[in-house]
Amino acid sequence: MINFKALAPYFKFTNKQRTGIFLLLAVIVILQMVYFFANFTLPEKKIPAKEQEWMSLQSEIDSMKLAKYDAKPKMYSFNPNFISDYKGYKLGLSVQEIDRLMAFRKENKYVNSAEEFQKVTKISDSLLNVISPYFKFPNWINNEKKFKEDKKEYVPKTFQKKEKIVTLDINEATQEDFMKIYGIGEALSLRILKQKEILGGFVSMEQIKDVWGLSPEVIFEINAHFKISALPNFKKIAINDASLKELSQFPYFRYALAKQIVTYRSMNGNFKNIEDLSKIKDFPVEKAKIISLYLEF
Repeated sequence: MINFKALAPYFKFTNKQRTGIFLLLAVIVILQMVYFFANFTLPEKKIPAKEQEWMSLQSEIDSMKLAKYDAKPKMYSFNPNFISDYKGYKLGLSVQEIDRLMAFRKENKYVNSAEEFQKVTKISDSLLNVISPYFKFPNWINNEKKFKEDKKEYVPKTFQKKEKIVTLDINEATQEDFMKIYGIGEALSLRILKQKEILGGFVSMEQIKDVWGLSPEVIFEINAHFKISALPNFKKIAINDASLKELSQFPYFRYALAKQIVTYRSMNGNFKNIEDLSKIKDFPVEKAKIISLYLEF
């Protein structure tokens, strides 16, 4: 049996305590009623008309973005003779087809038409139809085709002028002569003449590759239209007597290399030939033959 008399002392409260308990119960009851009967849902926000207009265009914007990402890169005209491995891969050529073109080019031969390109590479007709509209051959090839197609309209004098340009000595060429070549404008022609002036004249057609800004196609055209008939008349550098300043001003010698040449010369004696000179560290051995034509031993 529960002894209620023993628990009675725990339920004796003062008037203030009773009032506090009553107020606490009242607060609890009020909060419960608020919880059950009050509406706590947020009112719907009305979207402004301008924002609704923008949202209606969102799908159109998304479709335009997708079209941009899916769009194929624009293809520009190019000379098929100078297709690299990567370019050929991007165009859709197989490894074997690219190798056939590379082997053909190593023989110093060039394709002059889309049909000849297909004959060399053996690509399919469907691939040729896709890429051949972007083939761009030099003007002299196009002029030759035009001559064959319509002999009546062809002027023989134009052909003769072209032959004169082909056999022209590059050291005697003027700015106008260079500007006749496809791909060479005023800036590039002046740059070639400046390089010739610095060197005192070209001794090898390989030196054209050192002119900044010339593409492989333009270099090919220059080699097709110009040559070196005779070595230019310039003052050679006396390699065993030239000062550090004179050597450092030579285009193929930097200051550091010129200093090494002077030091080597003072310690080992005079240079007898280009082979002795090529023993110096950082000497451009691959250009030794060209450099030797500018030196006097």
